[in-house]
Amino acid sequence: MAPPPAPPQKSPSPSQPSGKSEVSDLKLQLRQLAGSRAPGADDSKRDLFKRVISYMTVGIDVSAAFSEMVMCSATSDIVLKKMCYLYVGNYARCHPDLALLTINFLQKDCHDEDPMIRGLALRSLCSLRVPNLVEYLVAPLGAGLKDGSSYVRMVAAVGVLKLYHISAATCFDSDFPAVLKSLMLTDPDAQVVANCLFVLQEIWNLEANKSEEASRERETLLSKKLVYYLLNRIKEFNEWAQCLVLELVAKYIPSDSDDIFDIMNLLEDRLQHANGAVVLATIKVFLHLTMSMTDVHQQVYERIKAPLLTLVGSGSSEQSYAVLSHLHLLVMRAPMLFSSDYKHFYCQFSDPSYVKKLKLEMLTAIANESNTYEIVTELCEYAGNVDVPIARESIRAVGKIALQQYDVNAIVDRLLQFLEMEKDYVTAETLVLVKDLLRKYPQWSHDCIAVVGNISSKNVQEPKAKAALIWMLGEYSQDMPDAPYILESLIENWDEENAAEVRLHLLTAAMKCFFKRPPETQKALGAALAAGLADSHQDVHDRALFYYRLLQYDVSVAERVVNPPKQAVSVFADTQSSEIKDRIFDEFNSLSVVYQKPSYMFTDKEHREPFEFSEEIGNLSLGQESVGNARRYDESDKDLLLSTSEREENGGPNTNGPAAAGYSAPPDYNSSLVSLSSQTQSETAISDPGMPKHTSQMTLAIDDLLGLSVPAALAPPSLKLNPKAVLDPGTFQRKWGQLAVSISQDCSISPQGVAALTTPQALIRHMQASSIQCIASGGQSPNFKFFFFAQKLDGPPSFFLMECIINTSSAKAQVKIKADDATASEAFFALFQSALSKFGVL
Repeated sequence: MAPPPAPPQKSPSPSQPSGKSEVSDLKLQLRQLAGSRAPGADDSKRDLFKRVISYMTVGIDVSAAFSEMVMCSATSDIVLKKMCYLYVGNYARCHPDLALLTINFLQKDCHDEDPMIRGLALRSLCSLRVPNLVEYLVAPLGAGLKDGSSYVRMVAAVGVLKLYHISAATCFDSDFPAVLKSLMLTDPDAQVVANCLFVLQEIWNLEANKSEEASRERETLLSKKLVYYLLNRIKEFNEWAQCLVLELVAKYIPSDSDDIFDIMNLLEDRLQHANGAVVLATIKVFLHLTMSMTDVHQQVYERIKAPLLTLVGSGSSEQSYAVLSHLHLLVMRAPMLFSSDYKHFYCQFSDPSYVKKLKLEMLTAIANESNTYEIVTELCEYAGNVDVPIARESIRAVGKIALQQYDVNAIVDRLLQFLEMEKDYVTAETLVLVKDLLRKYPQWSHDCIAVVGNISSKNVQEPKAKAALIWMLGEYSQDMPDAPYILESLIENWDEENAAEVRLHLLTAAMKCFFKRPPETQKALGAALAAGLADSHQDVHDRALFYYRLLQYDVSVAERVVNPPKQAVSVFADTQSSEIKDRIFDEFNSLSVVYQKPSYMFTDKEHREPFEFSEEIGNLSLGQESVGNARRYDESDKDLLLSTSEREENGGPNTNGPAAAGYSAPPDYNSSLVSLSSQTQSETAISDPGMPKHTSQMTLAIDDLLGLSVPAALAPPSLKLNPKAVLDPGTFQRKWGQLAVSISQDCSISPQGVAALTTPQALIRHMQASSIQCIASGGQSPNFKFFFFAQKLDGPPSFFLMECIINTSSAKAQVKIKADDATASEAFFALFQSALSKFGVL
């Protein structure tokens, strides 16, 4: 019986070596083929070269075969040449000693009869980027710039820029910029001209800050003679080169109006170009040239409208989005010009979500008296869209149009109909919009409240929507019979509410409702204040304490503060300033328009996140006052840490929080309850130079009225820390990576503490007195970062690890705590807060 056939041998994968000796085998085979003129030798070389390139591509080091690859490059096969140049360029920078082996054959190939080989060799020679080999580049580059082949001249022009980046001095000593300038003005090949222009722009832009001569050379690129020379040849350029020329023309300053019209006439046909980038670059030229000519600028908007709308409907979704982003910018500047074209911005079923979202923004911007009904009708159709984010955006768009005072009656009716759709996300978005509408149009309160009153608070789960509903319950409690009882049920579930925003609104709504319907709201207000005073969130705690002290001071004053006569809001704040919008317009036809941000916000390092810390504490210098490579900030940079709203609200670094109002928050939340328990402590808590002392009868009357049964005394935290705790950095880092965050909160720092925190060492010494040790610190005013640890004194060894980021400009500390025993984290956080509140005071 014959044995079974042997399984076929599988050839090894070309992307992975079959064993350790694979590279050695390759070297041997390459050496055997070097110089061979036998038939089929080039085909064998190709197979070997492909294997070498594939290994190199997946990260396998095949530099050992460098000399063999160079020997095999002596061939007229252009495919082999290309693969060899690719190999050499990859390993030349990491093995500069081996790069010397390539100089001879590359220089020889630079004189080859085939212009393609000459160009490839010159490109590879310039791509070696080895400073020691700069002297070998000058002669081939000079010859390449004078070569009879346009391809070689084109490669040589870019090679000059590569030489500049390796050695600027050699580039200028060889007078290459002057040669490029002459070539740019005389070369018959358009691509050579474009490459020369690009290289000269790059060189003079980099050199402009170093010498006046470079600045003058950069200005010559914007001369009238050169601009018109390039414009007259623009049809010869490819799309990339046309965009390069148009970007240059956009910076040109015309001498008079005739100059402007001449340029626009030369570029008129570029608006019909099939390439979207050329069209956008041409539009940028038209807009920038006519900025000082109002009437002509308006005509330009009319002229560019058709090309842009054509581009939106053709091409890929990505191109449509880029063009729509530019249209959106123009719509925001001149909405009336596009108001009749609103149907172009209706969402198509095939549009991706990002395109639909942008179209909704544009429909909102161009809505006016003549088209509001049609636009709102279309938007209402999107409210039932299966794409929930788009449905939300469409509802917001309807609300924004209503806030623009267009057809308010019909829009309010449409919004109220949304509340009957019984979809959670529709109800949530509609409630937020109804709140804004009531702020601007109080006359609609009766119709809106009649519908809103039928909504059960249990069916509203999103924090913003619940906050809006609570705001209406407090603002219009006199028109909603069940308002006090709905608020009371929400306050009873205080601990189940995770969003601080909702708890803040509950406090304010309870106060407003109390002044309008005191008997029904008295109990709810007392429960809200008690829960707020015991709340772990700093803002909620501070607001509850503020309301409590305000009621103690004078009830009539409290009513005027909490429930003053309100005027209708006329204009809602825009999210972007006009200055930023102008800056984006100046950067037309760039990513700034797509991102809707000026370029400095996403490219310049000085305007990135003000103070970023790595999550890895290994980047911190132990015992030093620097955190990794943290940047240094001047005093003027402090405002970078605040958002626009914070800068408007905060007059200075120490004007935020309760301290600005003359109140000092207690050291910890438990002690705040203790401060309300007796006459002496209450008087101490509310004492202020501008406020009179109050009697115990008044304090007790408020407590009795609101039902605040505060215990006579609360036991201090039972947690005790080991004053001699020790933890090495390695163990700290290991624990930090393993443990979960048990507490993540913000807390305030007293003005005295802000003044005392000039260096990290000041706070470190203070915390050591409370048995809280620092293992790493860093930063410089106004930004500091600390890693603290502490150990439980009693029981089994248990550590608390803490990350604390302090911003002295906002007087806030961001705290994250991880612990072996997470149940004790709250007690440790209370101890830390107590110690922090005494910093700079004691």
